[in-house]
Amino acid sequence: MNNIQNGYDNSKYLSDWNRYPKNVGILAIESYFPIQYVDQEKLEKFDNVSAGKYTIGLGQSKMGFCLDNEDINSICLTVLNNLMEKYSIHPHEVGRLDVGTETLIDKSKSVKSVLMTLFENSGNTDVEGVDNVNACFGGTAALFNAINWIESSYWDGRYAIVVMGDIALYAKGNARPTGGAGAIAFLIGPDASIVFERGLRCTHINHAYDFYKPVMDSEYPIVDGKLSVICYLNALDKCYQLYQKKFKYLSSINSLNDFNNNDSYSNEPKKKDGSFNLNSANAFLFHSPYCKLVQKSFARLLWNDFLQDEIPDDQIKNLIQYRSLTNEESFLDKQLEKELIKSSELLFQKKTLPALLFAKEIGNMYTPSLYGCLISHLLSKPIQNLRNTRVCLFSYGSGSASSMFSIIIQENKSNRFTLESLLENLEKQRSKLVEQRIEIEPELYDKYLKHREVSNKKVPREPNFDSDTLYPGTWYLKSIDQNYRRTYDRIQTKNYNLEKTRNSLLQQLSNF
Repeated sequence: MNNIQNGYDNSKYLSDWNRYPKNVGILAIESYFPIQYVDQEKLEKFDNVSAGKYTIGLGQSKMGFCLDNEDINSICLTVLNNLMEKYSIHPHEVGRLDVGTETLIDKSKSVKSVLMTLFENSGNTDVEGVDNVNACFGGTAALFNAINWIESSYWDGRYAIVVMGDIALYAKGNARPTGGAGAIAFLIGPDASIVFERGLRCTHINHAYDFYKPVMDSEYPIVDGKLSVICYLNALDKCYQLYQKKFKYLSSINSLNDFNNNDSYSNEPKKKDGSFNLNSANAFLFHSPYCKLVQKSFARLLWNDFLQDEIPDDQIKNLIQYRSLTNEESFLDKQLEKELIKSSELLFQKKTLPALLFAKEIGNMYTPSLYGCLISHLLSKPIQNLRNTRVCLFSYGSGSASSMFSIIIQENKSNRFTLESLLENLEKQRSKLVEQRIEIEPELYDKYLKHREVSNKKVPREPNFDSDTLYPGTWYLKSIDQNYRRTYDRIQTKNYNLEKTRNSLLQQLSNF
């Protein structure tokens, strides 16, 4: 009989308290996205909108979505289980598990508590952390909590895991093509190859009704699209300006790594005064509600650099006429927006566009959205071009909460968790994304959502779709009883036949 009151004796780790952890960062990454998607070009035709409205105007290619045999608990179970299996992480090694999501199926019980079923057999219940909720920012909040725990006096030497996931659905109309679904999990610990830069984290939080979900029995949000874009860009301005100040201070006391980045405004030598601008990082990654907003956001950083005289003279001639605009006017001036996008196009293509693979192919995953961009960035370059580089990240959640921070990708510090093994696993996920998904016609997608709007409120119920419509190793919802208690199971790993799965999925969808 185990005589440890809380399930697991972690006293052997306490000797590590004497060693402040170094190179705290991401040791391992896993992602999950649903098997089915809608093509955005076909969705344009179905919605009877102008050609290019979704594919060019929003910058989207495909939109993933979940059927009723998956929910937020199941997709988070899937990504966590896969992370622990692929990287041979024993439950005893985990001391904190944080979740970020805005997909609420219970106003009290956390997703984290459901994920603890994966720890039951080990007896380890001493795992800190719960859910973090604030629109798309919850994943970043969960990540910060994990980092803070490892760098605190409460750290006991074990790893932290961060799980972020969402199912983004919208009512029929202009916002529907900005949906998506997916989950990402990080293993966080010391001696990482992907390291969070200490001291370089800036936050802006304010009150706004740009996107919110006050209707408790509906999966759909209320969205003020125009206000949401203004709030996003304003938060970006605030965080970037704060980040620049902190960067300059830390540079003045020689507390930063100095990297020679490949792509810059011009061939002029990099400034040595500690200033931060678009030359100072190898890549800039953004929360991506849709890819066109990401391009506008990158252009907005150019505007900030221009106002602070960080751009060579030959690059600013077309912007001088806009210098007298107020901050509010600059958000709304479409001509300025066009000039900024034009002026920043080459840099955008080098520093941000390669990181939009997941965003284009899956859509807005909400909390994991920014980190899908991180995965895409890691997959976009040879490993030798990733090492010794800085990546700047901007996270935003409506309501609103936002942060800017940076990571350093460096040489391996651990024999167990190497950058090579991480990239090898991500490459398999890219192949799955590109080659092993099933396209659903917009007509079937529309019929399914109409059915979901009604059936999703009923109990007891079982899903309309069988588990044979899912990837091997996927957790799925089995049933919901009359007391709203949900049960789950996992599809065992087996020989996977995509064509067989496609036929089964299309047959079941045709029943609607």
